[in-house]
Amino acid sequence: MKATIPQPRRGSGSRADARFQAVIVALASIVLVTALAYSVVLLLNGASAFGREGLGFVFGSNWDPANGHFQAFPFIAGTFFTAIGALVIAVPLALAASLFIAEYAPDWLANPVAYLIELLAAIPSVVYGLWGIFVLIPATLPFQKWLASSLGWSAPIGPGLFSAMLLLAVMIIPFIAAISRDVIKLVPNDQREAAFALGATKWEVIRYAVLPYARAGILGGVILGLGRAIGETLAVTMVIGNANRFPQNLLSPTATMSSIIASNFGEASSPEFVSSLIGIGFVLLVVALVVNFLARIVIARLTPQGTV
Repeated sequence: MKATIPQPRRGSGSRADARFQAVIVALASIVLVTALAYSVVLLLNGASAFGREGLGFVFGSNWDPANGHFQAFPFIAGTFFTAIGALVIAVPLALAASLFIAEYAPDWLANPVAYLIELLAAIPSVVYGLWGIFVLIPATLPFQKWLASSLGWSAPIGPGLFSAMLLLAVMIIPFIAAISRDVIKLVPNDQREAAFALGATKWEVIRYAVLPYARAGILGGVILGLGRAIGETLAVTMVIGNANRFPQNLLSPTATMSSIIASNFGEASSPEFVSSLIGIGFVLLVVALVVNFLARIVIARLTPQGTV
């Protein structure tokens, strides 16, 4: 007796596909509409700041709420300085950690180390901020004093740009290290074995066979860390000094776009002040979008066909 295979009713598959597609499109549209909505809200509420100052709101340096001057360039510069400085410190450490876990450490050691590094990403920002105030700043105080005396800087010692860079570096290391480790482990073993067969050393295998294959994924992790550094608020607010001026040197207190919003929004006493802070939020959103857009272009160009 032949087994009969039930046949689907005519048209039922196409109707199910259409319903599924409609649900997916609706859910995706919610994300896009939400992003567009908060962008429009920020732009509309910050429009008066752009109207009063014009391009001076972005490129001017006079932030004086008492006299009605709101120009945000010092905070834009502070954001870029802290983020780039944090990357300079964090990328070598994160890449070294990922290479150790993926290429050198035995499994009994690699797995706990990877877990501990990833655990750092779960620590709340306020805890990082407290650690920065009570541990990081006192620990680096001798170095800051030596640096200031050696270079003739008269900046206050303690909270400032340097402390914010160090704290952000610690905060973004887990993101860069975790992604870099994953993409390095995805490199086919054939790549390594072929290099070893040609007489390459371990370092040459990593340099010529592993890193070029995984470079796009590593850059993706770096960009994720950069996005975290640009948008970090509470921890940076606690250690950067929140001075309403352009940073004079590496040790001077300054502010970022996110920290100036967090530290001033509750005290904004005029519509112009509130509008200016919201305008800074819109600039921060635009900066984040531009950075991610450029990163996608760079990653696409660095990704050869068939690699990670």
